[in-house]
Amino acid sequence: MVTNIHEKAQILISALPYFRNFYKKIMVIKYGGHAMVDETLKSAFAQDIVLMKYVGIRPVIVHGGGPQINQVMERMGLKPIFIEGQRVTDEETMNVVEMVLVGTVNKKIVSFINKAGGKAVGLSGRDGNLILAEKMTVYKYTGEDRPPEIIDIGRVGKVKEINPEVLYTLIENDFIPVIAPVGVGPDGEAYNINADLVAGALAGALCAEKLIYLSDVEGVKDEKGNLISTLYVEDINELIEKEIVKGGMIPKLKSARKAILSGVKKVHIIDGRIAHSLIIELFTDEGLGTQILAKGGD
Repeated sequence: MVTNIHEKAQILISALPYFRNFYKKIMVIKYGGHAMVDETLKSAFAQDIVLMKYVGIRPVIVHGGGPQINQVMERMGLKPIFIEGQRVTDEETMNVVEMVLVGTVNKKIVSFINKAGGKAVGLSGRDGNLILAEKMTVYKYTGEDRPPEIIDIGRVGKVKEINPEVLYTLIENDFIPVIAPVGVGPDGEAYNINADLVAGALAGALCAEKLIYLSDVEGVKDEKGNLISTLYVEDINELIEKEIVKGGMIPKLKSARKAILSGVKKVHIIDGRIAHSLIIELFTDEGLGTQILAKGGD
C-alpha cells in the first residue's frame, strides 16, 4: 500500500516541471476521430481538458464532425459527395453542416467538459467574426500538358483571417472555448472549413505554445510504416510530394507547418484512441505520437 502511494506521489512530482513550463500557456487541441464517438474516450478527453485547465494551461478546442454530418444527411435522404477529399457543400448541405456541428456536436462537447468540472463555452467561426472565410477552389489533375480542371464544390472555405478577441475575453475569464469549424464569408454566409486547417490558423493567431491533433493513427509514419517521433517542418513537403503521407494526414501536416511558421512552438499528432493520450503526451517524458518542430527546436 505504501509503495503504491509513493509511486503515485512520484508520478505527480515528475509532472511538476511540465506544470511549471506550461502555466498560463495557450494550447489548441483539434478534437476528432474515434475519441469523439467512443463514450469512454469522450469522458477521458473531458477529464484531460479539465485537468489541463486546473494546472494552469489555457486549452482552446476545435472539433470536427464529419461522420455525424454524414449520418444526418443520410437520414434526410441526402447523399454525401466528396471531390478531392472535400465535401461538396451546396446550400442545403451547408444548413446540415451548421446544424450538426454548431447545434449538436459542439453542445455535446461543451456538456461533457462542464460535467467533468470545467467551464466550457461553445462557438462557431461566425461568433464575433472569429473566422473570416473565403471560398476554396479545388483543382483536379487532368493529365500532363493539360490545365487542371477547376471544380466548384460550393460553400467550402479556407481561413482568410482570425479575429481572436472573443477568445481572449473567454480565456481571461477562465472559460474553455470549444469551436465549430464554420467560417463567415464577406456577405455573412456560412462556409464549411476543414477543422485541421482551422486549428492551425487559430494556433498561429493565438501564438499558442502547442497545437495538438487527436487522430485515429499513432502519428506520422515513414515509407516503411515506422512511426516518426520527431519531424521538422522542412521535411513535410517531401513526405507529401512522395506520397508517403496521404488522405487526412495531408491537411494536418500543411496546417502544422503553417502554425509553426506563425510562431507556434510545437505541434503534436497523437493517437486519440488511447484514453488520456493528452495528459500522457503533455506530462510524461515518454509521450506519444509525432512531434513537429522548426529546425533547431527542442
